[in-house]
Amino acid sequence: MFEKILIANRGEIACRVIRTARNLGYRTVAVFSDADRAAPHVALADESVWIGASAAADSYLRIDTLLEAARKTGADAIHPGYGFLSENAAFAQACVDAGLVFVGPPPSAIEAMGDKALAKRRMIAAGVPCAPGYLGEDQDDARLTAEALKLGFPLLVKAVAGGGGRGMRLVREPGEIAQAIAGARREAQSAFGDGTLMLERLIDNGRHIEIQVFADAHGHAVHLGERDCTAQRRRQKVIEESPSPVVNPAMREAMGRDAVAAALAVGYRGAGTVEFIVDADLRHYFLEMNTRLQVEHPVTEMVTGLDLVEWQLRVAAGQTLPLAQAEVRLSGHAIEARLYAEDPYAGFAPQTGTVRRWRPQHARHAGVRIDAGIEEGSEVSPWYDPMVAKVIAHGRDRDDAIRRLRAALQNTPLLGLRNNGRFLADLVDHPAFRNAAMTTTLIDQWQEAGEPLLQRPVPGDDLWCLAAATFALQDGPGWRANSVAAYGIPLQCEDSSHTLRVQPDRTGLVRVELGTQRHEVRIFGFDDGALRYEMDGVRRQALACIHESELHLAVAGSVHVFREVSAFPNRDAAQDATRARAPVAGKVTQVQVAVGDAVALGQALVCVEAMKMEMWLSAQAAGRVTVVHAQAGDQVESGALLVEIELENNPET
Repeated sequence: MFEKILIANRGEIACRVIRTARNLGYRTVAVFSDADRAAPHVALADESVWIGASAAADSYLRIDTLLEAARKTGADAIHPGYGFLSENAAFAQACVDAGLVFVGPPPSAIEAMGDKALAKRRMIAAGVPCAPGYLGEDQDDARLTAEALKLGFPLLVKAVAGGGGRGMRLVREPGEIAQAIAGARREAQSAFGDGTLMLERLIDNGRHIEIQVFADAHGHAVHLGERDCTAQRRRQKVIEESPSPVVNPAMREAMGRDAVAAALAVGYRGAGTVEFIVDADLRHYFLEMNTRLQVEHPVTEMVTGLDLVEWQLRVAAGQTLPLAQAEVRLSGHAIEARLYAEDPYAGFAPQTGTVRRWRPQHARHAGVRIDAGIEEGSEVSPWYDPMVAKVIAHGRDRDDAIRRLRAALQNTPLLGLRNNGRFLADLVDHPAFRNAAMTTTLIDQWQEAGEPLLQRPVPGDDLWCLAAATFALQDGPGWRANSVAAYGIPLQCEDSSHTLRVQPDRTGLVRVELGTQRHEVRIFGFDDGALRYEMDGVRRQALACIHESELHLAVAGSVHVFREVSAFPNRDAAQDATRARAPVAGKVTQVQVAVGDAVALGQALVCVEAMKMEMWLSAQAAGRVTVVHAQAGDQVESGALLVEIELENNPET
């Protein structure tokens, strides 16, 4: 038995666990790093303990520090959440050795499934179908290359440790093997402390379908149906749903049987997920088992009516599973969208910054759930995963769920930093998604092909006029006295700029001209982020905030940032091909040039890793390297100068 639970995690999963633990009468302890001192999960818990610096290696990955936090607060159980140490057998064993209840599987099961190569060997022995691959201990590059050529293409180079798409590279032709091996090994070593790799033949154009399993300490195991996680970008899940639109009852029974067999084969206990890849003929192959709660567990909760964290805590307390397999029922359809601080229109590059407006309560209607680890004023840092919230919708059928999810995304825009909210709403309405024609690589293919879904939305003339009217009437926190004189307001949004002619009056009416377009805009109020206005006789409402002369304007889920263009532009703001700067705060993992090197246009210079993504800086023009300001292992701030280049035929020399 236990009374107080320490959650060894952060963000939305920490908040999620705290809520259920509190409902069951447990007290909770949060832990936080320097970057998370003001995070919502810290305030939500009964107690909290600082565990170190911002980098995960100095805080959330410190087993000794986490155990000390439990000792100081008297916590007698630890819930690992997902990510970080949730699938670390050494951490689970350390909890047991310290007399703590680990809310998860036994260390032996984590170890058995944590090594993907060993796990596949066990599954083959248990009769679970597996895709062909190389699982050998010989990690020499030459051996891996030879085995890759033997398997054929396409294939995946995968880290045997960890998960979440880290340490994974897709190889489609022989010339990509060496770079894939090096990149996967480097990322795996950085993320999991283990650079061991395996190879797996890729089931091209497949679907990613996983089965939620649960087992107790009394020999009982059940599955709770499947989740379809096929909509991915770079092997990272974007949309998840349950049930899968392609799985029939017979297929569900077969996959569930194999998943339960996989759990029993390793003496499993608690919540786990068995992941399968499904080919075009709907044959399923074992990929891996995640020995923890999954990010996408809410869709299973929505269709089963169960609280999976409650099940975890009851199993950890030694109780039997609440239901037998025959008692599990699925009702309706649920879809989850992962809200990431990333720019889907710029290669899904991670973003950092301050959350200026976030009001999830406006979208929490019937059938809608929002799990978040942010609030207004939160800082999204480069130290952790870019996922900041999850929006989940449940409906009578799939169409109901899609409609509710789109409405929830549109009613809950995140203002202050770029995110994928609009992309998610467009994705679930795309014919490929609606017709269940997604594959795990389709979004990546769209990116290469210039699919309109991945083209940045541009504001219409009406939004330019609304922005101009708002600037004309707004002066800091209050309304300014207006004259009847017309004047020009130069505005910029992304790469576009217009000078709009405005004529405001004291009643809140602004006559706006944009080229040959003429509109009358009346602002009724700009209170608490709600911009109420009338344009040409039609009343509407937008969500907005103004920060440092920038107007963040959200209409129908699409967020645009308008700024007044200064008459005295800063020369440093323009892109400078002589200076390569860090695109985001992060860790320098590779520097591929030295002082004196000649570089060509597009040549790779430096690699910066942040928020589970590697970003390469390339030369914007041909020239010669004059200064290198960084080396591998350095932590750098966003915009930090990394490399200086003297350009060929530089007009200033």
